[in-house]
Amino acid sequence: MTEEQPRAGPTARRMLLGAQLRRLRTEAGISREDAGEAIRASEWKIQRLENGQVGYKERDVTDLVTLYGVTDPVEIATFITMAREANMPGWWNAYSDVLPQWFRAYVDLEAVAAQIRTYEGQFVPGLLQTEDYMRAVMRGAQLGDSPEELERRVRLRLTRQRLLAQDDGPRLWAVVDEAALRRPVGGRKVLCAQIERLVDASRLPSVTLQVLPFSAGAHAAMVGAFSILRFADQELPDVVYLEHATNALYLDKPEDVAQYAHIMSSIGVYGAPPEQTAEILSELLHDQDYSR
Repeated sequence: MTEEQPRAGPTARRMLLGAQLRRLRTEAGISREDAGEAIRASEWKIQRLENGQVGYKERDVTDLVTLYGVTDPVEIATFITMAREANMPGWWNAYSDVLPQWFRAYVDLEAVAAQIRTYEGQFVPGLLQTEDYMRAVMRGAQLGDSPEELERRVRLRLTRQRLLAQDDGPRLWAVVDEAALRRPVGGRKVLCAQIERLVDASRLPSVTLQVLPFSAGAHAAMVGAFSILRFADQELPDVVYLEHATNALYLDKPEDVAQYAHIMSSIGVYGAPPEQTAEILSELLHDQDYSR
């Protein structure tokens, strides 16, 4: 594994290619039904192709762009190359045995995101966790992993964390509930080291970290943790990620994204200002509870 993971994966490539095919079809005034007939498929398949939900056959891509009026051989070849790249395995393929199918899309999208906005109420966000904290979280999840599988999960998460150190990595805005910072995941020593890590992270130019205090009372994010991914390429829509025990939801409808963006803004207002985060964390670190 190189020091910097690739900044693209099959999910993002499929979404980008699908968005471009959708734009060409719309500009040509061709319906999904007619496009489906051109490649001997259904309207539903065209919708899935345009949403980046399935892989691409080179013949289908060639037939579609030709139908949409693309005649330049160089441009057609570019679309074929995009289709090939969209079918290539992601950098995480070496960890596929410990990476759930429903989480692979998130890892791909995270790697190409320009901005990640996230709220966590139960534990520290994965991109900011220490190794020992990771292990404690994973053991607490009771996944039934062998020691080797557990360490592979840790390696995978550490590799994901390299994003924040890359020059073209995403900007992270994380709001963490005070409850997560007081829960002794892994014990007091592990939690102390984790809070120290957060103090350092709060000073990174690519990270905005806020603590949502108990004093905020009821708030809009009490429905659960979420992440909002935004991409530099305007062809890709913002995506909201919601994780469950055995599956995940990916929302990209504008009205859904707008609702979660509003929630994020709301808790950002209720949370302590980012410039106070290091001080708050230091107070938690030296609290009597943590010195026992």
